[in-house]
Amino acid sequence: MSDNRDTNTTHFGYRQVDEEVKADLVGGVFSSVANRYDLMNDLMSLGVHRLWKRFAIGRSGVHQGDRVLDVAGGSGDLALQFAERVGTSGEVILTDINKAMLGQGRSRMIDLGIMGNVRYIQCDAEQLCFPNAAFDCVSISFGLRNVTRIPKALKAMKQVLKPGGRLLILEFSKPAFPLLEELYDIYSFNMIPRLGGLVTGDRESYQYLVESIRKHPDQLTLKKMMEEAGLERVSYHNLSGGIVALHVGFSL
Repeated sequence: MSDNRDTNTTHFGYRQVDEEVKADLVGGVFSSVANRYDLMNDLMSLGVHRLWKRFAIGRSGVHQGDRVLDVAGGSGDLALQFAERVGTSGEVILTDINKAMLGQGRSRMIDLGIMGNVRYIQCDAEQLCFPNAAFDCVSISFGLRNVTRIPKALKAMKQVLKPGGRLLILEFSKPAFPLLEELYDIYSFNMIPRLGGLVTGDRESYQYLVESIRKHPDQLTLKKMMEEAGLERVSYHNLSGGIVALHVGFSL
């Protein structure tokens, strides 16, 4: 007898896989590269990722005393800057579904002496374990494309925002100019997996990361998805010619 049950699939890079296994596959990628993650970010972007993140922080509207949730926050680049902004009267919660990445972020914060206003919770972006309307700002930086069900994650992040709070999504996107897109493809497909193999010993994980960028929704598609999740006044800002985009939406 044949099994007629519907199987929902999604992409893992250029591969189609069952939705139920993608999280484990992505988890394997980040567990493999966690201890060299920050170094590879600097090498792959020539340090420009720090400017992209600084721009996102500047658009966050976060002030002293605010509560911020950094989803899929990994090694804590944004959480670190948010912790400085909210001060001792505020709070930052750094979450990641991956235990190894969350451990990297926690160790980094402790090494820098940032302890009192940051908490660390292992948590799935699609099923955030926080009360509704709990945060002034929610951010996700270079993590959304690794989520299995992006619409579900967007709704979860919107749900935990206070009225007037904003969601920041910093992610790779579609270059705005054909020549730039062509040059970016040549660089990323030829150099990044090779570099990942040399630095981390794991070429395949960086091949996945390059492919995952191409499968991620472009600027206008993600804007529409945010609006469908209930976010208002959604806008986006192209960075580095659209190689990266910052999307901002409000919970009203």
